[in-house]
Amino acid sequence: MTRSLSVVIIGAGFGGIAAAIAAREAGVEDITLLERADRVGGVWHHNTYPGIACDVPSHLYEFSFAPNPDWSRRYSPGHEIRDYAERLARDHGVLDRVRFGAAVEHAAFDDDSRRWSVRLAGGETLTADVVITAVGQLHEPAVPALPGIETFAGRAFHSAEWDHDHDLRGRRVAVVGTGASAIQFVPRVAEQAAATTVFQRSAPWVIPKADAALGSRSRALYRRVPLPRVYRRLYWRLFESLVPLFTLAPERRGRVVATAVRGLANAQRHIQLRGDRALLAATRPTSEPGCKRLCITSEWYPTMRRPDVELITEPIREVVPEGVVGADGTLHRADTIIYGTGFRASELLAPMTLTGRGGVTLRDAWSRGAEAFLGLTIPAFPNLFLVYGPSTNHGTGSVIATHEAQMAYLRDALRLLSDGNAEVLEVREVAHARFQAEMAERTAKSVWATGCSNWYVNAAGRVTNNWPGPNDEYRRRTATLNEADYHRELPDPVA
Repeated sequence: MTRSLSVVIIGAGFGGIAAAIAAREAGVEDITLLERADRVGGVWHHNTYPGIACDVPSHLYEFSFAPNPDWSRRYSPGHEIRDYAERLARDHGVLDRVRFGAAVEHAAFDDDSRRWSVRLAGGETLTADVVITAVGQLHEPAVPALPGIETFAGRAFHSAEWDHDHDLRGRRVAVVGTGASAIQFVPRVAEQAAATTVFQRSAPWVIPKADAALGSRSRALYRRVPLPRVYRRLYWRLFESLVPLFTLAPERRGRVVATAVRGLANAQRHIQLRGDRALLAATRPTSEPGCKRLCITSEWYPTMRRPDVELITEPIREVVPEGVVGADGTLHRADTIIYGTGFRASELLAPMTLTGRGGVTLRDAWSRGAEAFLGLTIPAFPNLFLVYGPSTNHGTGSVIATHEAQMAYLRDALRLLSDGNAEVLEVREVAHARFQAEMAERTAKSVWATGCSNWYVNAAGRVTNNWPGPNDEYRRRTATLNEADYHRELPDPVA
């Protein structure tokens, strides 16, 4: 006996849009997406800093069922990715199911009704049979707890909350952080500011970016010939070949790939910084390639050579009204501070809270760190599914591939719940524990656990964010839902 299923999806970035498409393909029509912003796109809506662009080739950063022939560059700018998300949502009947300005505070499963209640900021409560969280891993900006940070007399903001009303022309700008976002926006800031001081905690591995404009002729050709699909397959294989760099297994292949990446990065660094011994020393990475996120750009080192840019490698002692003080006591004057310090990535789903079966909270369930079976489901949280949850981030490739792999799994789950074969699906503890043991063993051997400071490892030293294998493996393991991994509760018989 089929039943009409209601689904609430939290977040309308690429993950939420993919989940909604999967739900529609499973025959579900009662779908509500709750989005706290005023537009779909997730990180590509919120992050608007100058220079923002994809750091994988555009034709890999799209769904296989929705190729985009209109990318303007090989590595597309952020606004085009946001527009692609909006077009995807509109074309697949998702956009009109989004409630904007709807921030979720708490979601709780009711044991008696076997339904979820979802409370929004402002007090409104929605109920649903299924909740799917699609808030991603990079949605809560991380600002370092620097002494005196609140005393700064100038303008300060995080790169994910860019102040476009603040004119940087003629300013003395201090940038804290040299991660993937800073790598993109610092060159654009340096073009405007009178002086730019960059505070680096550790030097990133930087490899060249083979970017190029895709002209109108190329785009016209792409609309007639399925070349984007060919490019997507080629890029897929290229990025899959880099996986041994991160997994270090088998070790020989890992060493070969690491040597190749190290050589490529060092060649660019030495060519672009030739003759500047101080900068060559300051930009020399000390971590293993891949331990921190690889940065793809050909602009970083030339920017560091600019006479109006200074790279500081000593720790920050404090922030004062006039600027930033280094460990040696030197005051680096600034009227603007930009934090390129990433996100609270290990705090998945924060600040939202969840309560599962028997009143268990997600905080209790994740006392050792975030974990979910295949990154998708959690014991004691029935009919709850996570998109881009723990153990699903990749060191290489595209997160879109993860979303698309999870769509197949979600379709299976929703069909089970709607065709009368189950009213409740809850992952078995034994399946969950077996998966977590596997993840712990495999990530302990990965490059992410070699001792550098990165956002993949939580405060307890566990690699909670990343998938320790090829994208192909994850796609294969999520292609179908194995019912043996789940406890099913059947609908109550009709009296």
